[in-house]
Amino acid sequence: MTPDLTLFHISDLHFGREDRAALQWVRDAIALERPDAVLVTGDLTMRARQREFDAACAWIGDLGVPVTVEVGNHDLPYFNLWERFTDPYRRYHAIERLLERELDFPGFAVVPLRTTTRAQWRWPWVDGWVRADALALTLAAIDALPAGTRVLVTAHHPLPERSPEGRHLTIGGDRAMAELARRGVAAVLTGHVHDPFDLVRQTPEGALRMVGAGTLSKRLRSTPPSYNRIELVGTEVRVAVRNREHLATPDMQVDAVPSGPLPGEQAPA
Repeated sequence: MTPDLTLFHISDLHFGREDRAALQWVRDAIALERPDAVLVTGDLTMRARQREFDAACAWIGDLGVPVTVEVGNHDLPYFNLWERFTDPYRRYHAIERLLERELDFPGFAVVPLRTTTRAQWRWPWVDGWVRADALALTLAAIDALPAGTRVLVTAHHPLPERSPEGRHLTIGGDRAMAELARRGVAAVLTGHVHDPFDLVRQTPEGALRMVGAGTLSKRLRSTPPSYNRIELVGTEVRVAVRNREHLATPDMQVDAVPSGPLPGEQAPA
């Protein structure tokens, strides 16, 4: 069956440590297949340097298809603490002129959820935090959509509050998952951990599907550079992982949300 929409879900490009061959591979696929949109779930840069954002803008601007981008923890100032506290998203905002914040496809919507914050009570400040105001904006956007709209939520951090081994992950994530499940969100698309996954999490309000994309950088965890090709067919969301080593999708997907993007890393940098 011909899909209603075809989307490319990419993440963690990390310009400054990008894999140029992987980026060219994805760009070639976009030029050949012309997906309806490309969804980028954060970490465009390695250290939020201006030259890294400039390189990300140039790459995205050359794709020739609608693009949405969420901010990742690596996209907040790393060295300039004054800017991090006073205007943490200034450099990231420069990329927004290239983006489609709202995709004009009948019966379908992509709604962002911010999971980054300038500071946290824990160290390091790399894991997620769904703050109440950020969640409220996302829920209000979903609630304003026409009834029956298929919704994909895009965020950088996976939403579970704890990893399988018990480590704290995304603050406020469990509440966010329950609210999104209550609204019948088709899936939450994220990045951050550098391995792809496609999991279902049970919440007090029902089941919620979570789909993670791998990385297109040299900061590999346990799988090669990859991205997700997503097809929307009726109410079904089909996800296929594409990677440069031609491994099958089940061989690429991890069976639980990892703690961080690097092997054995308990506090990703």
